Amino acid sequence: MKKIFIVSLVVCVFVSCDLSKYKLVKEYDFETVFEKSDGTQTPTYPEIINYYKELDDAYTSIQLKEFGKTDSGEPLHLAVFSPTENFNFDEVREKYTIILINNGIHPGESDGIDATMMLFRDLAQDSITVPNNTIIATIPVYNIGGALNRNSNTRVNQNGPEEYGFRGNARNYDLNRDFIKADTKNTRSFSEIFHNVKPDVFVDTHVSNGADYQYTLTHLFTQHNKLGGELGDYLNDKMMPSLQASLWENEWDITPYVNVHNDVPEKGFTQFMDTPKYSTGYAALWNTLGLMIETHMLKPYKKRVMGTYRALRSIIDIVERDREKIKDLRARAQRKYLTERFYPVNFKVDSTNISKLQFKGYEGEVITSEVTGSSRLKYDRTKPFKKEIDYYNNFVSQDQIEIPRAYVIPQGWWNVIDILKTNNVEMTPFKKDTTMLVEIYNIEDYKTYPNPYEGHYPHFETKISSTKDSINFRKGDFYIKSFQPSVRYLLETLEPTTSDSFFNWNFFDTVLEQKEGFSPYVFEDLAKELLDKDPALNDEFQKKKRSDSEFSKDSYAQLDWLYEKSEHKEKAYLRYPVFRVSR
Repeated sequence: MKKIFIVSLVVCVFVSCDLSKYKLVKEYDFETVFEKSDGTQTPTYPEIINYYKELDDAYTSIQLKEFGKTDSGEPLHLAVFSPTENFNFDEVREKYTIILINNGIHPGESDGIDATMMLFRDLAQDSITVPNNTIIATIPVYNIGGALNRNSNTRVNQNGPEEYGFRGNARNYDLNRDFIKADTKNTRSFSEIFHNVKPDVFVDTHVSNGADYQYTLTHLFTQHNKLGGELGDYLNDKMMPSLQASLWENEWDITPYVNVHNDVPEKGFTQFMDTPKYSTGYAALWNTLGLMIETHMLKPYKKRVMGTYRALRSIIDIVERDREKIKDLRARAQRKYLTERFYPVNFKVDSTNISKLQFKGYEGEVITSEVTGSSRLKYDRTKPFKKEIDYYNNFVSQDQIEIPRAYVIPQGWWNVIDILKTNNVEMTPFKKDTTMLVEIYNIEDYKTYPNPYEGHYPHFETKISSTKDSINFRKGDFYIKSFQPSVRYLLETLEPTTSDSFFNWNFFDTVLEQKEGFSPYVFEDLAKELLDKDPALNDEFQKKKRSDSEFSKDSYAQLDWLYEKSEHKEKAYLRYPVFRVSR
């Protein structure tokens, strides 16, 4: 796997020619900053990229590629270890399983950065078991802007390293909330990488916040009911136990991510629900098995990195062993959503289906704060315990959506169309003006969070009504079949009632504003004419006035009610601008 680098030689015909200035073999130092500092430091962004460039120089099994730009102005890199030395994913995908490791989405959580650097070196040098049928790809640092913004203070809850990056990217976005809305260049470049690689397994490396407990390692697998079917069963019943067993055999303990804040874990806790705005939730939309490795913030940095390293090796072993099973289950999952009539959405905890965990924690008590005088939680590490606790890791869908034959999006919504194209959604523009019978959603109700969240004021509890009508579409509007690999992505983004829909992320807020209106003194005569021509409407109007005392006293409300019933009401108001074509 090694490359030998030979500089061009000048042939010397004289015996006295001095060849000492010609260096025939380049020398490399692949001991990492983490190792040289005895586990107290993590490298800078330039040091990380230079390390992978030198691995690429030195070994034929490793290649470093550049993809699109990030908000920082720097390109996003992908390093690939291929035991076959073939780096064309389209050529190797059928035979080999592919793992994609994402590091530094929160650069202050740098454990995975250091662990993966050592992992790639050890694989290239054959100093650990090299998989025969698995290709490992990694984004060395995803949040480059955050990595360049180094400091020693912002991770106040974290025990090392000495310096680290910042959580927000170059525009202060949390990238692990951006996978659907794609506000950042980072996310759009990530999508390019993801759809180039098409990983079977996706791993995102993190450091936890929250409760205190004995474990260095926790895992956060994508929620298995949401992933669904046999693939979800394999994740929960086979892959997760295999990871736990492998780590146990190598003297590492691990537990599910402790989703507890400002309380004690022994009261029980729920699995974290990774909706599609998160990296593993996004990966699940393409039936990719996803997990986050979450080390515990208060454990020493050296131990956290080595735990991450061991967990990555265990994941590789599992994927290598289960290669055929994983390939088969992913193919079945893809076929399932191409043939199913309904798609489950909006999952909630099934409180009747409780799992049990043997949990290793520390006793916690509520004491009086010496700072505020109020109650505070304090853990006592001199009092470790092992207890059986309740773990709520089963979810049920609250709604289901009938999968349409297709969607139609008018070309004016180019912001949405651009994101769909970034995610390899197949779409066909109409070649001429076309009239089609489609299903139309109207927004009946929604709530909006009062405070900004990642550059938005998201909606929630969205309610819709549905009608059918013929719509005139223009040449260049887009027809998007649901029968394609992106079907889950389309359903989660284009159906307005899903948790991370484009509607709930404010992409269509302009339809919530009425652009035209009426002047009461003008509309009075039109309203009278409307009631005279439509006795049924007049009866409904009079009944509403009799039954609603507030309405009967408000002349403007009465005129507005009639305006809404008239042909003068603008069709775009509250009409969702993505249309469904029924099966």
